[in-house]
This record gives sequence, structure tokens and C-alpha cells, in this order.
Amino acid sequence: MTVIGNTTREALLRFENKPESYCGSKDKRSEGNGSIMRLAPVPLFYSLSPNQAIDKSGESSRTTHDTQNTIDACCYLGGLITGAVNGEKKEDLLSECYNPSVKKWNKNDLTPEIYEIACGSFKYKEPPNIKGSGHVIKSLEAALWAFYKSNTFEEGCLKAVNLGDDADTTGAVYGQLAGAYYGIQGIPDKWLEKLSHRQLIEQFATQLYEISQRIV
Repeated sequence: MTVIGNTTREALLRFENKPESYCGSKDKRSEGNGSIMRLAPVPLFYSLSPNQAIDKSGESSRTTHDTQNTIDACCYLGGLITGAVNGEKKEDLLSECYNPSVKKWNKNDLTPEIYEIACGSFKYKEPPNIKGSGHVIKSLEAALWAFYKSNTFEEGCLKAVNLGDDADTTGAVYGQLAGAYYGIQGIPDKWLEKLSHRQLIEQFATQLYEISQRIV
């Protein structure tokens, strides 16, 4: 049985009743990490057009999570994934207010909570102040902490999931950025061999890449 979060489930129910593009909750109490955990295909698709990658990443959140924190978290993470897949160095990706377009994020571009993360809050905290929480702010910060504190895909992934609590989602958020940065060659073979539906995932990834090369 597939289990989905309450915020996503409620958005799907709203869509069934009234089909609209953006059915996400605007309730601050619904600021879960559901939209950042599934984000990667969007910035990958628009990776040759960083501004579009960021804009579409934010729009993708609104389908299920429509608060400004969740939207901006997707914009910021989408920018990081775009930069990573285009070969940016880790030190540049994690530099203050990194943005893959021609300018850095400024204070008016993001909510205060996401702007604080963009300024590098994850670099100066350690557990228990870094938590694998279901809340979008804490979840994003935890994933970036694991990426910052590690030198390999495996090391960072273990740091992410060992934070506990919402471990699978923290790992998923980390894995999107780390996967874009390290590439498939950076993922241990012993993990790839156990990946469910690996052939299907690789087929979709190849198709996504081929189509993205024509989107500018």
C-alpha cells in the first residue's frame, strides 16, 4: 500500500472535486516537505534555463503545498539542483545565497526562513538543532547540512537518514541534490543493485534528459 502525506492527499481530493492546476493548501500548518521531496525532475527538465528551472520548481509546489515557505524552498532547492547538474563546485553551490542565474538571492526574493537557509544556516548547526523533521524548513536545512558535512554520496546519505524522525524524506531531499552533484557513478553499486524499479527509473531519466536538451 502506498502511503502519502495528509497535505498531498487533501490536495488530490480538492482536485477531484474541482480540477485546477494549483490545489495546494495555503495553511501555514500544512508546511510539510512533500513538495521538496519530489522536486528533482522539474529542475532537471529545465536545467539549461536556470530562471525557468527556479520558477517551475516553485510552481510545482503549489499543486499540493501552496504556502510561501514551501514555494520558496522549492525555488531555492531547484536552483541548487540546476547548478549541481551543470557542474558547479560544491563550495559555490553552498556559498551564501547561491543562485544559478546571473544574480544571488537577496532578502526580498525569499521568505525570511528560506533566506536564512540560503545564507548558510545549516553550516553552523549540529544535531539536535539540525533535525530530520517533516516540516519543510527543518527538512531542507537537514538535507543541506548532510550535503555540506560529507564528501561522498554515501557518507552524506547516511548522515541524512541517521538524523531519524522523517528519515526517508530527509534522505530523499538530500539524494536529489547529491545525485545531481555526484552523478550515478557516485552512488555505491551495492545500493544501485537493490533499487526497486531501477530499469524503469533509468528509462524515465534518460527520456527526461533527452527532452530537456530541446528546452531552452
